[in-house]
Order: sequence, then C-alpha cells, then structure tokens
Amino acid sequence: MIFGRTERGKPPVEPVTLKILVAGGFGVGKTTLVGAVSEIRPLRTEEQLSEAGRPVDDTDGVESKHTTTVAMDFGRITLREDLVLYLFGTPGQERFWFMWDELSEGALGAVVLADTRRLEDCFAAVDYFERRSIPFLVGVNCFEEAARYPAEAVRQALDLDDDVPVLLCDARDRGSVKEVLVGVVQHAMDHATDRRQPALG
Repeated sequence: MIFGRTERGKPPVEPVTLKILVAGGFGVGKTTLVGAVSEIRPLRTEEQLSEAGRPVDDTDGVESKHTTTVAMDFGRITLREDLVLYLFGTPGQERFWFMWDELSEGALGAVVLADTRRLEDCFAAVDYFERRSIPFLVGVNCFEEAARYPAEAVRQALDLDDDVPVLLCDARDRGSVKEVLVGVVQHAMDHATDRRQPALG
C-alpha cells in the first residue's frame, strides 16, 4: 500500500516505517505517552489492578493508578511524509518482562521513560537495552508533584554513558513527546553510522 500525499507530476511517497519501543517502570507514563502522540486510536491491553496482584505490584508513589498494561500499547505517528513510527509500549511490571524480547525484535531504538520519584524503576530497562546494544534515550517524565532535576543529574544517577541522550518531557503533551521521538530516531541513526565507521589504527 502506498501512503502519503502526492503533488502533481510527482509519484506517491512510500514512507520508511520504524519501530520504537517505549519502556520503563510501572506507572511511569508509557501508555499516556503513546496515547498523547498516536494519530490512530491506540491499542491498549490494560487490566484492572487486582487484590491478587497487590503483593507484587509496587504502587508506592502511584497510588492513584488502577490499571496496568499486560501485553503492550501500540500507536503510530507520521513524523514526515516519508517517515512513520510504530510505537510499542512495554509492560512495566516484572512478571510481564518475558514479553520484552518479542516486542524488541526489529526495533530501531527505545525510549526509557523515567520518574525521578522512582528512578530505580527504570534500571531494568536501561540494563536491558544496554545488554542488547539497542540505542535508547531516557525521557524524564516531569510529573507536577515531582522534584525537577537537570538532565546531567539524572544521567549521573543512572550511570549512563555520555552518548545516551537524556531529555525532560511531559508524556501528556504531543509536542513534547514528538521531540523525544525525533531524539531517539536521531540517536539511533547516529549509533548506526558510528558502527559502520571503520576502526582506526
């Protein structure tokens, strides 16, 4: 199928499609981020939190959260006429991490969403992408009630390499989320270019 508008005398544009993961801890705003920017109605696999899950679902700091993603969130955004991103939000709870391997297949890069009130919750996602050499950036979701820290302070707290971008964002705001997505695509492209460069020496 050919997507995109056509101009008189020019053939239709078939866009490049890229897969981006959105990962992070429980309640950090992954579903919100995908929903804020998706141009289609996002696919969500949310279920109500249950009494059975209470012993394993850490809701400290997110007491108002009543649902959780059990498989994935899915959305789509056209960044340019020739570039479409498919967004896959991963489940945040440890018991659903077995799905990450399948979701990460073929991904260009990832956004690790972080909450400064529960920064340790994104360690697992950072470790996952580092071990698999999947380019990622950290998006610090600036909750209204959370303390604000400069990006460099977050980088140090997460012990990130210098080349991993850290961006402050609002997962509810379409423009803010688009900046994060543009950032992760650029970072992944730079990463791919660096890997193709011949070693000197």
